[in-house]
Amino acid sequence: MSNSVETGVNATGNRIWITAFVFCFLTMVIDGADVMLLAYSLSSLKDEFNLTSLEAGSLASYTLAGMAVGGIYGGWLADRLGRVKAVVFSVLLFSIGTIFLGFTHSYVEFAVVRGVSALGLGSVYVVCNTLMAEYVPTRYRNTVLGSLQAGWSVGYIVATLLAKWILPSYGWRPLFYTGAVPIAMALLMWKMVPEPATWLRVREQAKRLAASGATLVKEKGKFNQIFSSPKAARMFALWAVTAGFLQFGNYGVNNWMPSYLESELGMKFKTMTTFLVGTYGASILGKVLAGYVADKVGRRTVFAFGCLGTALFLPIIVLFNNPQNILWLLIVFGFLYGVPYSVNATYMTESFEAKYRGSAVGGAYNVGRIGAALSPAVIGFFATRDSIGFGFLLVGAAYLICGLIPAIFIRDKQYDPVRE
Repeated sequence: MSNSVETGVNATGNRIWITAFVFCFLTMVIDGADVMLLAYSLSSLKDEFNLTSLEAGSLASYTLAGMAVGGIYGGWLADRLGRVKAVVFSVLLFSIGTIFLGFTHSYVEFAVVRGVSALGLGSVYVVCNTLMAEYVPTRYRNTVLGSLQAGWSVGYIVATLLAKWILPSYGWRPLFYTGAVPIAMALLMWKMVPEPATWLRVREQAKRLAASGATLVKEKGKFNQIFSSPKAARMFALWAVTAGFLQFGNYGVNNWMPSYLESELGMKFKTMTTFLVGTYGASILGKVLAGYVADKVGRRTVFAFGCLGTALFLPIIVLFNNPQNILWLLIVFGFLYGVPYSVNATYMTESFEAKYRGSAVGGAYNVGRIGAALSPAVIGFFATRDSIGFGFLLVGAAYLICGLIPAIFIRDKQYDPVRE
């Protein structure tokens, strides 16, 4: 074994993964906050740049498009250069891009900068989860990765509080200047966290093959490797469809719940944000507990429970809400809809071999972003014709399908990222 591989093994033995987790958790917090900063800034951007509702909404579309491309190439970059380097590069990209948003002076400038910075936003989810899956011991991997997913929900709360504090007094530009904070964190991570031993072993094997004169498979051939294996190709297709329905549901709720609470339930802005903080708080709890339970009873069982539970609970919110029970309904809903994302990352990474894991997870999850892109428009269409509540019933149907596919077709722990 080479010195570099030994370094990775020893680092794992010394529980360097805890340091890696702290950095990755903070990265997910920042990622979640960054996504929500745009949502809270849209009204101000519309006023300053004289945007139509279509132009304002398109900024979210550019974000989702950039995240989809970034997620695919982030996985490829993680396979090629290393998991840690991919995390650091992604954070630097979206942090610097977020700062530059504060200096834009037109719709076109903002859209271009947002599209580029979103490449890093999309990449972070894939590379952080791949890194942690290869560091954390199997017996509590999902507990750790489930807690990692809670970072997004913490980020939503951070963004809500920042917007409440900064927007009324200072405007939207200083809100984006907060993107400077993660730069120092990314540089520290580069210095303090080594690459996981699994990735180092794969790299060493490739070097030995090259040195012996064997034909080396180019990194650009990762997807060829995936689709040349019937098992890997089948897993890729199943996860792409599952991710599509999962993100249709998740982004549908995140984009339309504030409007639903304000326009159809008649809540004031301050009340609405308080209720959303409660929902996100319950989601954090749901993600952490679901991660722990998934290590005990299995990924498939918990993932299906979260999706099917969400599917069944959304109609209850729509049909049976009243001023007395809506807060409790939202808290229960927040708990349930956080569960699938708690398990999703571990479940996916354990479905693919290490040699193309980053590309497979990044590719499948980000092909699924088609669901994220369609969801706001589809719900908006039905909201125009009927109501946002009716659109949420479609979200419930998406969660139902999302739970059934893995429950029937995707078994647990097909590969162990630590022991490969």
